[in-house]
Amino acid sequence: MASQDWIDKDFYDVLGVSKEATDAEIKKAYRTLAKKYHPDRNEGDAAAEQKFKEISEAHDVLADPEERKQYDAIRAMGSGARFAGGSDGAGFEDLFGDVFGGGRTRARYSTGGTQNINFEDLFGQFGGGGFGGGRGSAGGYGGGYGPGGYDGAYDPRYQAPPAKGEDITTSTLIPFRSAMEGTTVKLQRGNGSSTTVRIPQGVRDGQKLKLKGKGHSGPGGNGDLFLTVKVGEHPVFSRRDGSDDLAVTVPISFPEAVLGATIKVPTLDGKPVSLKVPEGTSSGRKFRIKGKGVPTSKGTGNLIVTVEIEVPKVLDDDARRAAEAFAEATSGEDPRAHVMARAAE
Repeated sequence: MASQDWIDKDFYDVLGVSKEATDAEIKKAYRTLAKKYHPDRNEGDAAAEQKFKEISEAHDVLADPEERKQYDAIRAMGSGARFAGGSDGAGFEDLFGDVFGGGRTRARYSTGGTQNINFEDLFGQFGGGGFGGGRGSAGGYGGGYGPGGYDGAYDPRYQAPPAKGEDITTSTLIPFRSAMEGTTVKLQRGNGSSTTVRIPQGVRDGQKLKLKGKGHSGPGGNGDLFLTVKVGEHPVFSRRDGSDDLAVTVPISFPEAVLGATIKVPTLDGKPVSLKVPEGTSSGRKFRIKGKGVPTSKGTGNLIVTVEIEVPKVLDDDARRAAEAFAEATSGEDPRAHVMARAAE
């Protein structure tokens, strides 16, 4: 269930989109802003870090169709959703925060089943039933179930077993490097307590973790906590199609591509490795470096290096004459000949 602070936050404005924005527009706006304010690019900048958290929170809500629907509904209620306190001074957010895990920090909590809330059952947890007598109370059924009548003791034929506490579903965003190295996150709960979760090394973007017994408490035991881990982008490395391989693109010069060279390639552990580029290497060619990919408990993936020929934008006289001489020396070769031939098939 959404926290009351949704009323005060304009997530559309945070992402710079309209209320009628499509999912694609929301995703595009988030990626642009997340890249700009990512902590890896703004180290030590508290304002950028706060902006990144706001962007992430806005995206988490608007990218989820059901949560976006709830958010729009709560925003439409305006200040009318701020319920006055009861006899104990508890407000709307305090009351439902204890039940549904309200209270938003970096991670967002929601409770399973909140789309169809039975308020009779909900308020029945406060004050011993509120909306009608319990079936286990004395006299609730009277007699007639055997000699001496029903005495109020538990009988599985007439009473359901104690209910287990509800599950909690939440998500958290961690930096790319933290996902590769493993980390811990602290999730703030609506009742003021917190839960610390260890994120395993090599966790994938969108991976779901289950923490048994960390959900809401109930007479039949605690529910479970389901955490979806979202991984931020890195300016150099990326994960290949959910595998344990890392991808990196490295520029090479025209002479290096033509004549061959040994170049330095960055790795995740910060220790560059040497890569031999053979003569006549074309732009876009891929190379595999074993054991320099994503580290996991089961092993380490590979580093896939894509080389791209970087052409200088400005040439001095000597470089231009050298390029012209090369063009003249290779004038008999047509690099597009095979494309033309295949196009005619």
